[in-house]
Amino acid sequence: MKLNENGLKNKNEWEEKGYEVPKYDRQEMIKRTKENPCWVHFGAGNIFRAFHADIAEKLLNECITDKGITVVEGYDYEIIEKKYHPNDDYSITVVLKSDGSVDKKVVGSVGESLILDSNNDIEFNRLKEVLKKDSLQLATFTITEKGYSVTDANGNILPSVKADLEGGADKPQSYIGKVAALLYERYKSGEKPIAMVSTDNCSHNGDKLHAAIECFAKGWCENGSVEKGFNDYINDRNKVSFPWTMIDKITPRPDASVEAMLKSDGVEDLEPVITSKNTYVASFVNAEETGYLVIEDSFPNGRPALEKGGVIFTDRETVDKVEKMKVCTCLNPLHTALAIFGCILGYEKISDEMKDVELVKLIEGIGYKEGLPVVVDPGVLNPSEFIDTVLKVRLPNPFMPDTPQRIATDTSQKLAIRFGETIKNYKKTGLDLKNLRLIPLIFAGWLRYLMGIGDDGKAFELSFDPLLETVRPYVDKIRLGDTVGDDRLHELLSNEKIFGINLYDVGLADRTVEYFNELIAGEGAVRKTLKKHVV
Repeated sequence: MKLNENGLKNKNEWEEKGYEVPKYDRQEMIKRTKENPCWVHFGAGNIFRAFHADIAEKLLNECITDKGITVVEGYDYEIIEKKYHPNDDYSITVVLKSDGSVDKKVVGSVGESLILDSNNDIEFNRLKEVLKKDSLQLATFTITEKGYSVTDANGNILPSVKADLEGGADKPQSYIGKVAALLYERYKSGEKPIAMVSTDNCSHNGDKLHAAIECFAKGWCENGSVEKGFNDYINDRNKVSFPWTMIDKITPRPDASVEAMLKSDGVEDLEPVITSKNTYVASFVNAEETGYLVIEDSFPNGRPALEKGGVIFTDRETVDKVEKMKVCTCLNPLHTALAIFGCILGYEKISDEMKDVELVKLIEGIGYKEGLPVVVDPGVLNPSEFIDTVLKVRLPNPFMPDTPQRIATDTSQKLAIRFGETIKNYKKTGLDLKNLRLIPLIFAGWLRYLMGIGDDGKAFELSFDPLLETVRPYVDKIRLGDTVGDDRLHELLSNEKIFGINLYDVGLADRTVEYFNELIAGEGAVRKTLKKHVV
């Protein structure tokens, strides 16, 4: 069973092994997609294949649309060259359900795959053709938050961006520079409308995409590389919109056990490829069963009926509420709590942590007791039901190979939004901050995590964090059995950039220090502290 056009001619063989296969005439779909593209997507990685391509597959199978997606990879061309093309743009999506069952689907909704390489005339000219088409309604993106960066951490223009601004729109080399150049082609072909839709997991993602493209539009207009009307075009929401979105779906890298399962079915050539850019890509993706995509309904050239594929369309304000609900209360804080204590307690799977009575009580308390009182119900998703799904379906799923070590990455960058916003909302609404007993425990747990010593007294490796060299010195000389005074931690606990608020100003610093001393009392103290305070 080969994952390509020839291999899919015998659909019965695939169906007998439990695979859902395309129900539409794929060759006709490809022809229509190339002639009159409707949807182009930038970023050909796992989240696209498991989510966006799956949505399109559903619409195709149900005859809601007759065109697929034009997918474009702009970071790692080998993804297209070594996996998409050999598989004739097919992929396999394996949904790992919490009850142990799996759904296996052959996804054929990609009608064309291209690389975003301005030095490759054939590929780039083809992309120009796609962007000029009247039929094109939307361009979606999964290029990570870093993909929209035009400046470094100090606010300086990145060298690649500076070179592109000076060089003009002919052959830019930066990712967004190339996207802006393609959008300029659409402008020149008659200022045709389009929605530019970031679906990356970052707040107000549409604004980030707009700001990045505007950087090029402004720069090129100012130096005379393009007509001044181009900047007006990308700032006219009736012509080019940049909707806000909220996306939520876990798609870990392809798992070896899933690969083995597919091999046992008889699927060939499944060996993953590790590209020269260290991208781990296989012919299949594995993903959780739950997924949410909420999009601001702003599409100046119309859009496919994506709501029939599970997408929720609403207004900008509601997208913002959903985003805050997820990031500040109902998912991300619970993840971070499990990451911190999971590393200290020696766990290697999130699902295993969900068998730990104290850790489950901890995140239940953070979500239901301390978070929900200040959550604004967005209306399109119920916050309490969202947490229910997180706790009962998503996190306990033993078949999702997610780790606390992965989630612990960049924790210093996450605390402010994942916990600080809740503290601010308590203060804003007049709720008693003394009721926040678990959030300070998370802060204390993070300090304990920074020591790099497990509850068993053994050292462990800290996950990457850009501020490790800044924050670790506050705890690096502390040993189990020590007692730490307020003076040792005062500067750190008053750092608003890390915690989102000065913990002394809200009366939570002393409690954090108290908890920290309990956590460092000796081996086993972390477990003892959890048993004491998590009820």
